Amino acid sequence: MGDFLATVYPWTKALHVVSVITWMAGLFYLPRLFVYHAEQAESGGETDALFQVMERKLLRLIMNPAMTATWVFGLALVFTPGIVVWSETWPWTKGAAVLAMTWFHHWLGYRRKDFAAGRNTRSGRTYRMMNELPTLFMLIIVFSVIVKF
Repeated sequence: MGDFLATVYPWTKALHVVSVITWMAGLFYLPRLFVYHAEQAESGGETDALFQVMERKLLRLIMNPAMTATWVFGLALVFTPGIVVWSETWPWTKGAAVLAMTWFHHWLGYRRKDFAAGRNTRSGRTYRMMNELPTLFMLIIVFSVIVKF
């Protein structure tokens, strides 16, 4: 298995990067949709229905597959011989940030369900502040992998 993973390493890494970019785009965009949804749409109205369609499709058709692909290709990289040195700090900081980003993804999924049920209680300001989390996680991940701190 290790020989196979080593052989396909460049493809795995490329697909991991593409998956991460796609996932990050959704993690940046969905909370922004929630800001507008919370501030501009009456529950049960036409605009509310439009936001719900956009949010559901973004999460289910783009973000969920991208997150899954990110995890699959990321784990393939982890199991590729010679890529991860577990005695160093960077795999652990990256792993913690990836887990936090996955938590955020699921938090967004629960917030989408709140909007769909007409029970959102959070303000646009809350979603604006939460929209900064993916940037923080991304910085930790990138600096962990590139700088290896």
